[in-house]
Formats: sequence, C-alpha cells, structure tokens
Amino acid sequence: MAHYATDEPVYALATPYSPSALAVIRASGEGVLSIFQPYFTGRITDAPSGKAVHGYVKDECGERIDEVMTVVYRKGHGYTSEEAFEIMCHGSLPVIRSLSALLERAGIREAERGEFTYRAFMHGRMDLTEAEAVEEIVKARTERAGSDALSRLTGSIYREAEAIKDSVLNILASLEVQLDYGEDEIPEEWVFPHEEVRAIITRLRSIAATFASSRLYSEGASVVIAGRTNAGKSSLFNALLKENRAIVSSEEGTTRDYIETEAVIRGIPVRLFDTAGFRETDGSIELEGIRRTEELMEKADLIIYVSDPSSGDDPHPDDDSRTLTVSSKRDITGRDAPLSFSSVTGEGLDEVIDAIAERLSRGTEAPEGVPRIDSLRQKEKLEETAEALESAELSSFAGFDIIAMYLQSALSSLGELTGEITGDDILDRLFSSFCLGK
Repeated sequence: MAHYATDEPVYALATPYSPSALAVIRASGEGVLSIFQPYFTGRITDAPSGKAVHGYVKDECGERIDEVMTVVYRKGHGYTSEEAFEIMCHGSLPVIRSLSALLERAGIREAERGEFTYRAFMHGRMDLTEAEAVEEIVKARTERAGSDALSRLTGSIYREAEAIKDSVLNILASLEVQLDYGEDEIPEEWVFPHEEVRAIITRLRSIAATFASSRLYSEGASVVIAGRTNAGKSSLFNALLKENRAIVSSEEGTTRDYIETEAVIRGIPVRLFDTAGFRETDGSIELEGIRRTEELMEKADLIIYVSDPSSGDDPHPDDDSRTLTVSSKRDITGRDAPLSFSSVTGEGLDEVIDAIAERLSRGTEAPEGVPRIDSLRQKEKLEETAEALESAELSSFAGFDIIAMYLQSALSSLGELTGEITGDDILDRLFSSFCLGK
C-alpha cells in the first residue's frame, strides 16, 4: 500500500466536480497548514482547531485565485486525526482546477480513493466496520440504507464485537488457568460454559442474518413487468412511478422494446422494467422485443405478470417465488382475482405495492434489536467467529488446549472484523473502492 503512504500531505476535492455554488477541497498531513499558509491571506498556522478563517488564495505571483473560507483542524482533531484544513471556495471549475494545481505545486499530492478514511482508520479515529460505513452512507439509495449505515458509523458493530470479544476472552482466561497447572495441580474442575457460548453464537448468527435485508435496501432489486400485449403492463408501470413514463394505448404491440427506470417501493430501491408484450407476430422488431423481455425475465429478482381477465387472458401460474401475478382493469372485471388493480380508479394499487414489497423481502427478514450489516466481509467474519465457537463447543470433552485453539480462532476472526488484525491486501481492496475525497 505504498500509494497510501501517511507521511505525505494529500488533498482531494470532497464535492462533485461540476459547477456549483460552493466546492470543498480538503487536505491532510503533517505540516499541511504551514505548506498552505504562504498562499493564503488569512492566518491559519496559529488558528485553533475548528476555526473558519476568511481570506484569499493567491498563486506564486500574488494573483488572487478565489475568496474562500478555510477551516483548520489540529492534530488529533478532524476526520483523519491529522493536521488538516478544508477550503470552501466557489464551485467554479476553473477555480477548482487552479486551487488543485496550486496545492500540487506546493507539495501536496492528490489523494487516492479512500485515503482520508484510511488515515482515519490508521490513526484509530475509527475501526474497519465504521470505515466501511462511510462509503455505505455515500452510496445509500434509500433512507433505510442511510440510517443503517449511520448506525454502523457510530460504532454499533464495533460495540457488539468488543462485547463478544470480552466474553470470549473471559472464557479463554479461565481455561488458561487450567493450562498453567499440571493435571494433579488443577485448583478446581473447569466446566465448558455451554449456555454462554450458545448465547454468543446466537447473537453472531442474528447479526450475520441482517446482511440479506440490508443488501436489499442498499443494492435494490430488478423487477420486470411482463404479460401479453395490451394487458395493462404500461399502466401498472406508470402507476408505480406515479407519472406517464410509458405510452399507454389500446393498440397492441405499443411497447416493442423495454423501458427501464429507478423507483422506490416501500423503501426498497428497484430497477423497474416495462417490457414488450407476448403475442404471435411476424414482425422482426416486435419479435426482438419479446426476446429481450424473456432475457430480462431470466435475470429478474421479481417478475410481475399482468393479465387482463376482460380479454380472456389466463393468469400466469406462480410457478416460482420470482413470479407475482396481477390482474388489471379491476374497475371492469371486479375483484375476482386474488390480486388486482385499476389504473383508472387506483383501486388495489396499494395492495399490489404491498405484495411486491413482501415478495422482494421474503427470506430476508432480520431479527429485531440487532445492528444491521451491509458488508459481505463482515458477514463472513461473523460466521467464522460463530463456527470457531461451535467447534470449541463440540470439542468441550477434548483437551483444554484444543478448546483454547478454537477460542483463539474466534478472537482472531473478531479482530479481522474490526480491523485490529488485518492485512494490507484487505485494506487496499476495501479503501480503493471508496470515492475520491473520502
């Protein structure tokens, strides 16, 4: 991880590179305030941490680049816990380019992806689960995903890991007392704490089980609306979006290619597809549209099959968990079908939406009262810890040294979870996926 060398001052644009009212450029590293001071008219080298200083940034020739506010962070404070500053400048692209170029000429290199968070982790500002939560907040697509990530950022997973580690350490410490004595010198009989270990395993499994639910709310799902031509697919598509996104017509074959857009259904982000309807046709364009529909259906997380009872269209059988059959034109046919809606009156639409959300979340239910995770790495480490403890329990009638080995393995997995024990390759892969400026 040579490109993450913490002995070099770094800078990065922390806001999007696009015209805006304001932009923020952050810099961090030993002596970074002294490096920037000659180019800034405000006094920052002796300003207290958290102080915002007004002034002008000038180039080497004394020409003004921009009027800015510079926030000072002393060592031990701020995001990275290093000496740092943040420039709040006008969001003009020429200004951003000029300030960036000036910082580089002054000896502050551009940061790599995730380098600020890496430095925060290395300086003990946060553990690895909190560091992962930073990027999860940035990428959150729904309020639920953002709220869960914020909980992890404030240490919910770390606190759980520390509590479990303390419990395992106490068990290991009581066991190692036995290992320190010979067989004839053991002060008292040691009994494996089955109830305590089983409670820890249950807690670990409960936290790991939240992964599926969290991933659904952060990554979302692919939902394809399919059915015969003129069945009401586009009407449902528009109703779910609450806008006239797809053309609705009584003429069959109106949709010849799929339309896709993003939507949020009961807090779940979805990629919603309106597709070409099925029917017998000789048209090459329509046939291609049907082929694409079938291709989308193969990859979909959920297929909403829309049928029109008024035309004699038979409902599609729910042959697997990915298919949800919905009848259209409820205002004409009444409520004969188990699940139906009317795009004219809006009747049944809430029921359809509830059914979609229920089907998408089926099998991802998470236990209440446990912190949620959205990291496959964290899920694997939690499961590894649980497996090590289960092995210790299964070995409870074996030698103490074997039990101690499995307890040590559990502690090692917990250490990898929080980053107390980790390799450079893991850190490199994790932080390099971050956005610039974080």
